Amino acid sequence: MFRLLFAQTLFSCLFIGNVMANPIGNLQKVGSAKLEMYFFDIYYSELYSANGKYQPGQYPLALQIRYLRDIEAIDLIEKTAEEWQKLGFSRDKTAPWLVQLDTLWPDIKKHDVLTLVVNNGGSSEFYFNDKSIGKVEDTEFGAHFLDIWLDENASYPKLRKKLIGEK
Repeated sequence: MFRLLFAQTLFSCLFIGNVMANPIGNLQKVGSAKLEMYFFDIYYSELYSANGKYQPGQYPLALQIRYLRDIEAIDLIEKTAEEWQKLGFSRDKTAPWLVQLDTLWPDIKKHDVLTLVVNNGGSSEFYFNDKSIGKVEDTEFGAHFLDIWLDENASYPKLRKKLIGEK
């Protein structure tokens, strides 16, 4: 009896772990890039799509970022606001999103992974170390968030090219 119970428990843990462990599901990698600043590694990022190709406005898309250093959530939020401002997005539009991100994002430790999945309907879901931490239902959010990395005027054009699969 004990063996049966143990086997069922082990199977359940493995099965549940596999279901929760892959927020990118059946998506295929488009490209990847590492952000370095002043000899410091900041993060390693990967972009995923349904067919392994990037086409603006085509969903689902997922951006997965593995951090290579500790970063406080407030610093991520401030950087997000700064990047949106550089891209010309209105503060009236982005302010509610920043408030929502403040409730979702934890402080980051080296090797933590933050993933955004934007589904076909445009809603977005964040995962932290492969566990869902919340959704943003505003269908404009996902595209605007991804623009930080994917817009032609993004702050890091070499990183953008690698993410979207250009050489």
